[in-house]
Amino acid sequence: MEQEKDRLIRGMAFDGKVRAFAVRTTALVEELRTRHDTYPTATAALGRTVTAAAMMGAMLKGDEKLTVQVKGDGPLGQIVADANAKGEVRGYVYEPHVHLPSNSQGKLDVAGAVGTTGFIHVTKDLGLKEPYRGSVPIISGELGEDITYYFALSEQTPSAVGLGVLVDTDNSVIVAGGFIIQLLPGLDDSEISAIEQAVGQMPPVTSLLDQGMELEEMLRWLLPDVKVMDEMEIKFKCSCSRERVERTLLSLGEQELQNLMEEEEETEVVCDFCREAYKFTRDELKELLEQAKS
Repeated sequence: MEQEKDRLIRGMAFDGKVRAFAVRTTALVEELRTRHDTYPTATAALGRTVTAAAMMGAMLKGDEKLTVQVKGDGPLGQIVADANAKGEVRGYVYEPHVHLPSNSQGKLDVAGAVGTTGFIHVTKDLGLKEPYRGSVPIISGELGEDITYYFALSEQTPSAVGLGVLVDTDNSVIVAGGFIIQLLPGLDDSEISAIEQAVGQMPPVTSLLDQGMELEEMLRWLLPDVKVMDEMEIKFKCSCSRERVERTLLSLGEQELQNLMEEEEETEVVCDFCREAYKFTRDELKELLEQAKS
């Protein structure tokens, strides 16, 4: 059975005073799991991160792009996700083979894998001279609360973020997705508390998606008057290429290239994001070395 395509919807509610995003990322997270051979807890942590990044990417325009880095003190090391305004997402985790016993709620222990001390860094390339950088401390390691905290602190936008990944007994991804609700200026206290109540009573994203709930229904659960403005496909895409790898090798400098040539018959460079392997023979490295010298 062919997997449904991942999609993201964007909506407005409360006469334009609330902005909402909902996304299904099941195929994306499964693609990353197979490329990186992630174990269940690592799959959940990486999946939540790329799900958040996909929605944050949808807040951008044109050729703008962003990177979310989660640097906690847990066994996963660092999680990195890239996304752009076109729905293209990629990501990886330093230690993909991390799986921990379930937490006290019987769920995958994402906080234990991420760590509860560290930082989340968001870097946005908005086509300006300098990229925008925002950093917040990790407050829970569950990632939903951490991204909520990022929006409140770095972007001064009160938000509710729900992220979820449901992993099967064979380690494959059953469903993955999430939502972001952002409160814009002009809401009164009763409207805010109605939204807070709806968020508080909402079942986990994964159980709704697993029951077959559509993204539109999920947003209506939280915001009954939501109007869906547009939607886009979300897909895995890596921007690596042989040319980029050559530029990286050139940036190592003459001495380092010389060392590589002397050490191995063939040098292999593997992309962190997609695991694509680029091989360079000694002769090819020699050509690069000539370029480096010139």
